[in-house]
Amino acid sequence: MSQRLRAAFERGRVEARPLFGPYVTAGYPSRGDSVPILLAMQQAGADVIEFGVPFSDPLADGATIQHANHVAVAAGVTLRDCFGFVREARRQGLAVPLLLMGYYNPILAIGEGAAVSEAKDAGVDGFIVVDLPPEEAGSFVAGCRTHDLSFVPLIAPTTSDARMDRIAAAADAFIYIVSVTGTTGQGNVATDTLPELVARVRRHSNLPLAVGFGITRREDVIAVGKTADAAIIGSAIIAAIDRPGAGDPASRVRAYIEEVTGKSEPRPSGSGS
Repeated sequence: MSQRLRAAFERGRVEARPLFGPYVTAGYPSRGDSVPILLAMQQAGADVIEFGVPFSDPLADGATIQHANHVAVAAGVTLRDCFGFVREARRQGLAVPLLLMGYYNPILAIGEGAAVSEAKDAGVDGFIVVDLPPEEAGSFVAGCRTHDLSFVPLIAPTTSDARMDRIAAAADAFIYIVSVTGTTGQGNVATDTLPELVARVRRHSNLPLAVGFGITRREDVIAVGKTADAAIIGSAIIAAIDRPGAGDPASRVRAYIEEVTGKSEPRPSGSGS
């Protein structure tokens, strides 16, 4: 299990606040933007970062992240390039935990053993593999644990209670709850049904719970934080990169994160320094 992840969620517990986890596709909008964006996320207050591994057929993602994947794939960005970006970001001061998120094919292409050992060497903290169900992930989960990396499984609103037990058994740091049925970037987080879904998952695991899919606004982050331990935003980060305006992509990402986390809100008068 990643000690950085453990420490991050423990810090959130002590501070009585949910963690914030932004996602960005590696190599988007260009190779040269990846490290500055990762550092900008940390500077803006990210507690944990999801770094998307480009893939040609990202089935779980909507049009926004699909586009980012296609741009990065066309630029030739690979899983090993992702390791290189993380290594350089760590060299430049990235200290927050970072998970590689994506699909199994790039891992299979270089081999599970190489993937986990090179990830550990680069400073990666774990993997979220969208199309690798825990029932088929035994050897990969074992490899992650050998290298003190975390494997983060996903639970959807349609997941049965019986299957939640099997999914929870594969997790060691936290569980990722998909808040809506469908792909990323489609609709808004279902804040009316989310508390019930989170409560269902808590009956099967004592691990922290992170919620993603459909979170775009400050109000969404606040709503998620009332029941879960972390809020994750992906498509809206890509949209912020693409939004016309002043500044480079890293600056736009930093401004957006500060907006949705409330860090850019004026402090009340008399609050001190």
